[in-house]
Amino acid sequence: MSKIDEVRKAMVEAMKAKDKERKDSLSMLLSALKNKAIDKREDLTEAEENEVVLKEIKQTKETLEMTPQDRTDIIDECTKRIAVYEEFAPKMLSEEEIKEVIQGVLAELSIETPTSKDKGKIMKVLMPKVKGVAEGKVVNQVLASMLQ
Repeated sequence: MSKIDEVRKAMVEAMKAKDKERKDSLSMLLSALKNKAIDKREDLTEAEENEVVLKEIKQTKETLEMTPQDRTDIIDECTKRIAVYEEFAPKMLSEEEIKEVIQGVLAELSIETPTSKDKGKIMKVLMPKVKGVAEGKVVNQVLASMLQ
């Protein structure tokens, strides 16, 4: 079942439960997924669907960060929306799992003691492997902690 179908089903359930906020969040996610499919002119792959969900989460988090503290209505709305979106997001790798992937990349590149000079070379191979399953910022922090 595609993400569009999953989101549509969850939206129907939210409507039946008269949960307006959840329904609105799901509606926004559904329209983002449909718009991406329309732009592509064919069905989305699972990776593309996950990309759209992660993009929506990122945009909502940015809105949340830029919202003044006295606008509690917007803060509440964004927090709830993120919680709904995360139900459909792919499971992200933990820092330990990211370290394992980095170790594999280091072995692949034959680098025993990585230095900051190697960072670009490592990231070039590493990022395609963790795209969509780990945040770039977290990957960068884990790699930086491993460099000498």
